[in-house]
Amino acid sequence: MFGIDSSFLSSLLQVIFIDLVLAGDNAVVIGLAAAGLASDLRRKAILIGILAATGLRIIFALITIELLSLGGGLLVAGGALLFWVCWKMYRELSVSHQDEVEAHEALDNADINADGRVAGKAPKKTLRQAVTQIVIADVSMSLDNVLAVAGAAQHHIEAMVFGLALSVVLMGVAASFIARLLHKFRWIAWVGLLIILFVAVRMLLEGVGSFVAIPEIPFLYTPHVAAAH
Repeated sequence: MFGIDSSFLSSLLQVIFIDLVLAGDNAVVIGLAAAGLASDLRRKAILIGILAATGLRIIFALITIELLSLGGGLLVAGGALLFWVCWKMYRELSVSHQDEVEAHEALDNADINADGRVAGKAPKKTLRQAVTQIVIADVSMSLDNVLAVAGAAQHHIEAMVFGLALSVVLMGVAASFIARLLHKFRWIAWVGLLIILFVAVRMLLEGVGSFVAIPEIPFLYTPHVAAAH
């Protein structure tokens, strides 16, 4: 009735799900990096991590939009990189229970004694060491997020912009809550992994389809999208 594009709606739902899963993953990594700091330094490290990730997402988004619009081999490369993201996610989903507990405690400051000292088992570190670790992780995670969102958006720029804005909001507002939610309901993260795998296959087929003819695969690849010349 309102002329809603089903392709846009599907892309938007995929983008939202990917953002939720990657925001939780991002929170765990930042929490582990900040776990060895006292509470006052920890807040600074987490804030710097969020700001760095925000800036990196904007930069990577601008570059990714330009590159993926060229199609062809760059789409193939993007799909291949997303397969790498899937492998990393699979390994991170297998992280030890103790590591997850330490990350959540750090995000909630639950491992800080009354005198402000760290009571957890995480190795003590300086603010510079923690920030360096967080920023290095942010580079990888921001690229992962931008690629996954760009692939899921499927040429819908509005969906991509919304997805990137949502990822920034989730990092700053609800990352800790989402991390605990994914820890409790592990299946949500596995569904997110499957969605990113789906996006990777679709990007790969679209890129290859710009060079050679590929039969239409329902719900996955439509030749005229990428192969019409």
